[in-house]
Amino acid sequence: MTVLTKICGLSEPESLRAAVTGGARYVGFVFYPPSPRAVAPSLAAELARLVPTGVRSVGLFVDPDDEFLEHVVSQVPLDLIQLHGKENPRRIAEVRARYQIPVMKAVKVGGPEDLTAALEFAEVADRLLFDAKPPAKVSALPGGNGIAFDWTLLAGRSWPKPWMLSGGLTPENVAEAVRVTGATELDVSSGVEDRPGHKDPALVRAFLSAAAAL
Repeated sequence: MTVLTKICGLSEPESLRAAVTGGARYVGFVFYPPSPRAVAPSLAAELARLVPTGVRSVGLFVDPDDEFLEHVVSQVPLDLIQLHGKENPRRIAEVRARYQIPVMKAVKVGGPEDLTAALEFAEVADRLLFDAKPPAKVSALPGGNGIAFDWTLLAGRSWPKPWMLSGGLTPENVAEAVRVTGATELDVSSGVEDRPGHKDPALVRAFLSAAAAL
């Protein structure tokens, strides 16, 4: 079984190199200023130049307006736009058409009722990403909170578009996550950090090794 991996929230050359040499298929840059993983477009552009052919660069945005998207996309060569906010299907379609870049929409999962939205998003997005619904507190971020949702909600389900599993993944639970959900693509951020916003290259390599061993 081949499990593809995405390391999200990269902000330093060392961790980026650990991701691409370790076999990550996707690398993610966060363009959401409140996040400790946020990077300036100028830095992301430098990092993107280190990404080899065959690895896709993903830009994570949270309810971005056109001006901000243009500001980033004009500087950073992105292969995929990840919308991680409250964007509705109409907005997803607008972004996809305007920038001619494939779009992945995050689905925040807290219970079975949240999966209904996935089918609506799948009509307009190129890919889906299932992440844990943020905790109900003011300081919670839209993603990257290091918590998992009930993976059994995805067990036996199929979706009309390719999808990734995110939320609370670590090198230690990769095998269990794949076994329960049937995911063939995994997205990790806080699970490979030694402190908020700082990727540990050793943890990045450990996560990628665990996924490659499946």
